[in-house]
This record gives sequence, structure tokens and C-alpha cells, in this order.
Amino acid sequence: MSPALFVLLDRPAARAEAVLGDDGLYHQPWFLQSFLDLREDLENAASNRKRLALMWELRGCPYCRETHLVNFADEAITRYIRDNFEVLQLNLIGSRRVVDFDRQEMTEKDLAQKYGIRFTPTFQFFPVSIDGVESKEPMAREVARAPGYLKPQHFLAMFRFVREEGYKRGTFREFLESSKG
Repeated sequence: MSPALFVLLDRPAARAEAVLGDDGLYHQPWFLQSFLDLREDLENAASNRKRLALMWELRGCPYCRETHLVNFADEAITRYIRDNFEVLQLNLIGSRRVVDFDRQEMTEKDLAQKYGIRFTPTFQFFPVSIDGVESKEPMAREVARAPGYLKPQHFLAMFRFVREEGYKRGTFREFLESSKG
């Protein structure tokens, strides 16, 4: 076998598993299938030693598509996220009923407004435990937020920032700077 062919065969295959749904959103088969009760989702993630992330999307969003077909197509990124996070996909203008941490039930659209979600994709990341989350103001409940598209390297770094609790030591930018070394 030629060395060039060996190099090609030895590389992990990047594959996009995303499927375009009837709702116009791309879906990953490993995304959290939920009854849309955020308290329950956070508790279940914690019991599995994972973190909860919400991914907000919108039909026709080119950067949402890029997140699915580029970022999630990278096997190393997807493996890290699947091993460490439960990702719940929500629609910025959706009508499904969601129960928030404070037990208030509302549509996805109303929940997005409550949390000030204005861009897609946006990822919201929540604490390790449900303790004290309910009593906080909505935006104070999250430990980190990624509004807008992040290129693969920074995308993975954001998930590492949350998993490694970098937010307790500084900003995401500071985390990136300290990771360059």
C-alpha cells in the first residue's frame, strides 16, 4: 500500500449524521429526546455525569446548518460532546411546550424571549446541579452562553470551558488564551 493511501485510510472519517427534519431544523440522532422539562433534563444529565446544553436554532439558519454539517461532522468534537453533555435542541420560534426550571410552562418561543435568546445558533450551558437554579433570574441560571456560530476549534473549546468549569476562573476568552500554551 502506498504511504499516501495509508494516510487517507488511517484518518478518522468525518461524517455528518444530521438529518433535515420536517420542521426545517437539522437533527442529530444523539440529541436528547426529552419531555421538555428542563429541571428533569438537568437532573438526568447530572445523574449521568454530564452537563445540560440547550441549542437554539431557527429554520433556514445558515450557521445552524454549518454547526451540524461542519462542527458536528468532526468525530472528535461529537465524541467529546456526547461523552460529556446532553444537548437539547429548541426552536427559537417553536410552539412546543417547555417547563422551565422555575416550573413555568411556556412555548419554546416564549422561553427564548424569557432568556433573551436572539441569535441562532445559541448554546446555553447550565450548572452541574439543579440546586439553587430555580430561585435565580433566568439569565443568571446559565453558567455560559455561546451566541452565534463558532468555528470548530472554538466550538470544542466552549464545551471544554463548561465541562472544566473554566467559567469559575474567568471568561471564555481568558480560557482560550490560557489553552494556547
